[in-house]
Amino acid sequence: MLVLMRLSLFAFAAALAAQAFAQPADLVLRNGKIVTMNPAAPAAQAIAVRGDKITALGSDSDAPKWIGPGTKVIDLHGQLAIPGFIEGHGHFTGLGEFRMGLDLREARTWDDIVAQVARAARQAKPGDWIVGRGFHQSKWDHAPEPNVEGFPLHASLDKVSPDNPVLLTHASGHASFVNGKAMEMAGITRQTKDPPGGEILKDQQGNPTGLLRERASGLAGRAYGQWQAAHTDLRKIVNLATDECLAKGITTFEDAGSPLPTVDVFRSMAEKNELRLRMWVMLRTSNQQLELNLDKYRTLGAGGDHLTIRAIKRQIDGALGSRGAWLLEPYTDKPDSVGLATEDPADIRKTAELAIQHGYQLCVHAIGDRANRETLDIFEQAFRAHPEQKDLRWRVEHAQHLSAADIPRFGKLGVIAAMQGVHCTSDAPYVLLRLGPKRAEEGAYVWQKLMKSGAVVGNGTDTPVEDVSPLASFYASVSRKLKDGSVFYPDQRMSREEALKSYTWNNAYAAFEEKVKGSLEPGKLADITVLSRDIMTIPEDQIPATDVVYTIVGGKIAFQR
Repeated sequence: MLVLMRLSLFAFAAALAAQAFAQPADLVLRNGKIVTMNPAAPAAQAIAVRGDKITALGSDSDAPKWIGPGTKVIDLHGQLAIPGFIEGHGHFTGLGEFRMGLDLREARTWDDIVAQVARAARQAKPGDWIVGRGFHQSKWDHAPEPNVEGFPLHASLDKVSPDNPVLLTHASGHASFVNGKAMEMAGITRQTKDPPGGEILKDQQGNPTGLLRERASGLAGRAYGQWQAAHTDLRKIVNLATDECLAKGITTFEDAGSPLPTVDVFRSMAEKNELRLRMWVMLRTSNQQLELNLDKYRTLGAGGDHLTIRAIKRQIDGALGSRGAWLLEPYTDKPDSVGLATEDPADIRKTAELAIQHGYQLCVHAIGDRANRETLDIFEQAFRAHPEQKDLRWRVEHAQHLSAADIPRFGKLGVIAAMQGVHCTSDAPYVLLRLGPKRAEEGAYVWQKLMKSGAVVGNGTDTPVEDVSPLASFYASVSRKLKDGSVFYPDQRMSREEALKSYTWNNAYAAFEEKVKGSLEPGKLADITVLSRDIMTIPEDQIPATDVVYTIVGGKIAFQR
C-alpha cells in the first residue's frame, strides 16, 4: 500500500510538471548562478517565466524542455541572478526631483556650493526657484566663515542669486538652507517664531541665517511647492525616479510617505499600466484627512501588482546630522540640546488607532533613542488595547540609535526595523561626535543585536538622502567600512546572506508581500535582478564595482546594460 501511495504521489507530481510545461516559457534565463532566497531550494542554474510569474527553476540541463519557438532565452554566461532588489525605505518623488536639481553631495566646501548656485542663477529666469540637495556641513573640508553652528550665512547666496529664490536641502532631508529671496517669499523675518518641531537658526543679533531645521523647512517648502505645482509635471518626476531605480536593479520601491495628491497620480498611472516598477506606498497626511480617506485609498496589487497602498507614515523626530534626532540624553557636541520631537506623540497615538481600525500598517520615522522608545511605547499600547489583532508588522523607519533596554522590544513586539545599511557608513564620521563612543557602541546601527532579538531587519537607502543603489547599501551592510578604511563596530556587520535577505525577502515580509515576491519560486512574480559579479563570493572590496546587467519586472526586461 505504501509503495502504491508513493507511486501515486510521484504520478501526481509528474502530472503537475507536465502541465507546467504544456506550454513553452515566455522567458528563460540559463547558464547562470541563481540565488533564490528560498531555503527549500536555495540555488539553481536556470529559471523559466510565463506571463509575469515564475514557472520553474532547475539545472541548465532542464532549460531545453522549457523553450519553444517564441521563447526569449538569455544566456547568463555564469552571471548571478537574484530576486529583484526591493528598496525598503525611500522617497520616490524626492528621487525624481533630485535628478532635476543641483547635486550637492560631492561638495567639499560651502564655496563649491555657492559656485554651483551661481552657475544655475545665470541660466535661470528671474523668479524661478533654484533647488539642490545633498550638502552636509560635517563633511566639508572646513567650516565656512562666518558661520553659526558650522552653517554659513545666507548673504553668500544672495550675492550670486539676488533674483532667484534658492532652496538647498540637507543630505539628511531634515534641514534646508535658503537665501534672502526665498525667505522673502516664505515670509521669514527676524520676528518669525519657530514652528512646533522646528527651528529657524539665527545669529547673535537675532537675524535668520538661512538654515531651517526640521519642520521649519516647511516654511520655505510651502512657498516652493506653490511654484513647483505650476512648473513641474509630476509624471515626469515619477518616470525619472523609475529610470534611476531600474538601472540600479530595483523592482519594488517602498515609498516612505506621500501626500494624497501624489498618491492620486500613482493610482492613475497604475490604472493605465504606466508604472514600470512596483510601488508600495505609505500615506502621509493629517489624521483628519486619514480618517476621511483610509478606506477609499486602501489598494492591494492594482495595475497587475504594481501598486499597493496599505501603510501610514508618521515622523516623531529628525535626523542626527542636523541634530534633530530626539535623544534621551543631550548631544555630546551640543550639550544644551536633546534634539526635537517633530510631531506630538499623542497625535501619533490617534494615528495608531486609525491604522488598527482600517487595516493599515503604521510606520514611524524614529532615529534617536528617545524617539524609538516613544514609538515602541505607542506600538505596545496599541497592541495591548487590541489583543485580537495579530501579525500587524508595524515598522520603525530607521531605528538608527537605540537604548540597550529597547533593543529586545523589537523582537518581542514583532516590530519591523526598516533600516538603511548605507546610513551607517555615511553617518559614522559624525556619530561619535554627536553621541560619544558609549552610546554609539550600545545602539548605533545595531543590526546583529536587533536580529538576535528576533526582529526582522529590512534594508534600503532613504533615497535621495543616499544614492538609491542597493549594491552600495549591500556593501555597507557587510563591510561597515568607511572611506578611510576603518570599520565601524564590526561585530554588527551582516553576513552576505543576511544582507541579501534584508534587501529581498525581509523587505517583502515588511510589506506583507512575501507570498508573491522576495524570493525566486514557482508561482511568484518574475522580478529578477542580474548582476555582473557574484556578490556572494567575490572579495569584499570588489562589490562596489559590480554592475546591474538586467532588471526584469514581471518577466519583462525593464533595464538592460
